[in-house]
Amino acid sequence: MDMTTKSSILLLVLSSFLMHLSSSKAGQIAIYWGQNGNEGTLAQTCATGKYDIVNLAFLATFGDGRQPMVNLAGHCDPYTNDPYSNPCSNLSSNITSCQSKGVKVILSIGGGAGAYSLGSATDAAQVATYLWDNFFGGKSTTRPLGEAILDGIDFDIEQGNGQYWDVLAKTLAGYSRKGKKIYLTAAPQCPFPDAWIGGALKTGLFDYVWVQFYNNPPCQYISGNLTNLQESWKVWTSIVPAKKIFLGLPAASDAAGSGFIPATDLMSKVLPAIKGSNKYGGVMLWSKYYDDQSGYSSSIKSHV
Repeated sequence: MDMTTKSSILLLVLSSFLMHLSSSKAGQIAIYWGQNGNEGTLAQTCATGKYDIVNLAFLATFGDGRQPMVNLAGHCDPYTNDPYSNPCSNLSSNITSCQSKGVKVILSIGGGAGAYSLGSATDAAQVATYLWDNFFGGKSTTRPLGEAILDGIDFDIEQGNGQYWDVLAKTLAGYSRKGKKIYLTAAPQCPFPDAWIGGALKTGLFDYVWVQFYNNPPCQYISGNLTNLQESWKVWTSIVPAKKIFLGLPAASDAAGSGFIPATDLMSKVLPAIKGSNKYGGVMLWSKYYDDQSGYSSSIKSHV
């Protein structure tokens, strides 16, 4: 073999290695959809090609004897018999449309303004059974979003006593073994450990954890200062036993009280500082409505 051939082979191997290295750090974009009727349909959201995961926000009422209720704001009301109230029957075809494009559709439970809590381990198991029967492979006559089978459950828990979320995660994981995998995701606040689901995250059952690096000044990016965010990121990626950790951000400056990172800063400063972690999964954005206004995901997608 002459030197020219050897050099060509070496360059090919090196090129292949660099492409693998680059793709191994390629992240995904997760978006929250459902809290603004002016953000387009779910099917339209997935058809943009911008997002890999869509969180349906929210199952905002459940637990402690409450009747579970999905709240999709201006989109639809799954509990009305009034055809003029835009019931959510068409969401089932929207969900399968998303899934056919490779987009995971996940139901987010909780949120900042719901009525929810878990009163006991038994209560947590009952909520898990409700979720299985109404959104996954179980059977129910009251499936709020129709017959489509979702891809997972997102724990966006921002109130309550922080108890029994680990039981809910374990029970859902048990159902996952009965058929199609149920992805478990979570949206904790960046102060560590999270006050509500810190215990649940210790189970190691969560696939994706999108940490909210906003509305939390002690651990978010502030005016060019990367230190707080970077130190918090190191804690989350080194301690939490999740498969991937995402950087949770507002998609526009008015999408949160604080923590918005201009796209240029995100691409030139923040992402280079965090992508070295093997736990890096990508970026989560709140929300589709604000992303429509700002074009944020389009600006950052090639760098995520």
